[in-house]
Amino acid sequence: MKVPHSSLITFALLLSQLSSASGGKILVFPLDGSHWVNMKVLVEELHTKGHEVTVVRTSDSWYISEKSPLYTSVTIPSPNGFQENFDTFLSQLLEVRLQGKHTSFWSNIWNHIQRQRVIMDQFSEFHKGMSEMVVQMFEDEDLMQTLHRAKYDVVLTDPSIGGGAMLAHRLQLPLVFNVRWTIEGEAHFLIAPSPLSYIPFTSTELTHKMTFPQRVKNVLSYIIGMYVLSCISEPNYKPVVERYFGPGVDYSAFFLDADIWLMRNDFVFEFPRPTMPNIVYIGGFQCKPPKPLPADLDDFVQSSGDHGVIIMTLGTLVGSLPQDIAEEIAAAFAQLPQKVVWRYIGQRPANLGNNTLMVNWLPQKDLLGHPRTRVFVTHGGTNGVQEAIYHGVPVVGLPLFYDQPDNLSRIRAKGGAVIVDIAMLDRHIFADALMTALHNSSIRENMQTLSKLHRDQPMKPLDQAVFWIEYVMRHKGACHLQTQFNKMSWFVYKSVDVIAALFTVGLLIMFTSISIVRLLWRIIFVGNKVKHE
Repeated sequence: MKVPHSSLITFALLLSQLSSASGGKILVFPLDGSHWVNMKVLVEELHTKGHEVTVVRTSDSWYISEKSPLYTSVTIPSPNGFQENFDTFLSQLLEVRLQGKHTSFWSNIWNHIQRQRVIMDQFSEFHKGMSEMVVQMFEDEDLMQTLHRAKYDVVLTDPSIGGGAMLAHRLQLPLVFNVRWTIEGEAHFLIAPSPLSYIPFTSTELTHKMTFPQRVKNVLSYIIGMYVLSCISEPNYKPVVERYFGPGVDYSAFFLDADIWLMRNDFVFEFPRPTMPNIVYIGGFQCKPPKPLPADLDDFVQSSGDHGVIIMTLGTLVGSLPQDIAEEIAAAFAQLPQKVVWRYIGQRPANLGNNTLMVNWLPQKDLLGHPRTRVFVTHGGTNGVQEAIYHGVPVVGLPLFYDQPDNLSRIRAKGGAVIVDIAMLDRHIFADALMTALHNSSIRENMQTLSKLHRDQPMKPLDQAVFWIEYVMRHKGACHLQTQFNKMSWFVYKSVDVIAALFTVGLLIMFTSISIVRLLWRIIFVGNKVKHE
């Protein structure tokens, strides 16, 4: 029986109405740069599922476009021009790191202190700008009324910045974190039990198997690191929280009051550790099967034959290096029979080999998934490392700053990476690292094993992320999964008060018992002695 055309149109309209009716309204407060690359994957998937997405952005955003078919944007004037100065900051940080070349132990310590100082100063400035942006939003009555009237179902934010959590609390909305880092460091250390005997602290490059000296280093790093992070975040966010939410509100607990933590991590990459019921692991959620390469790039890759291809990129933020280092890298590449695709926007090295194709941009995911790719040279960003795991490609790491040394040290500990200190890099050291990654079969086998483990899941990480966002929307939160530890003082959380009370009771019982025994001794023995006399 033939269905009338008008009936098909009516049916399609009904389906579209059902789709829109089932969709929710999501307010996204992202962090720009490489973090937006992750957040955009979630935004695209949420849009595909029929949800209405609104994204808060600054007027000087790098990657967050004001106009997009995926979302509606709310643009806030940039408070302090942090983005404009970020290239200068990265250059300073790289320069300090390179000063460690051929220096003594104490010079390396001083170099590390200088590097941390640069990071502290810049991040203090960054969080100051973010707090000013929040004040600017809260003082804009028209904007806040518009956001209230929109009746969003949930706020999705990156807790590396404090604005999203404050906005969710101001609008009294459920909160979901797209997280690995928070304003106070790696997320696990804030929400989950983290025994320092086997949980390595950030930037230590340690594993879960530590010697006694390493455990000493780990504890000291934790004490100093948490103090430094609090010095960066507290002066900027605490006054804003007290101003808009009252002096009795603990700003630290305030930022931790999220319903679901979508952790950009998993236990293929991470070391085993305690966790919490509202942590959902979505490591590698941005990974996808490779698409065909552009014709000219595919021709170059195919021309490599059995030798295969090496790909190199240092991420979205670092497009160039000091010229002397670039020359050494180019010279090392020129020695190899493999073809090389190198994403580089600096001055072209004079000794660039005929086997090396230098490009301004490369399709990283598609190249990593190509059967001729042999090695991935990377700075160690979370996205690149997880994509290398997904595709089972050996890694040569050139860590520069932030979490990159830790990320690469985890892959090295699992047998899948060779790491080169960029301060010590020359053509021979770099070529040796490349040859090891190319010809040591155990490195490729280990990465392929990690790939199999990562892919062997009952549900794709991206689907799991969307499910839990929608779960929070359906149930108006997930407070039943939250623990109370972040609302406790440290001595209550550690049961110091209970231990002190039990110790006091024990002392009282002991003293009472001693007193009774002494009294009985006097009555029985001393009394008998007196009678006998």
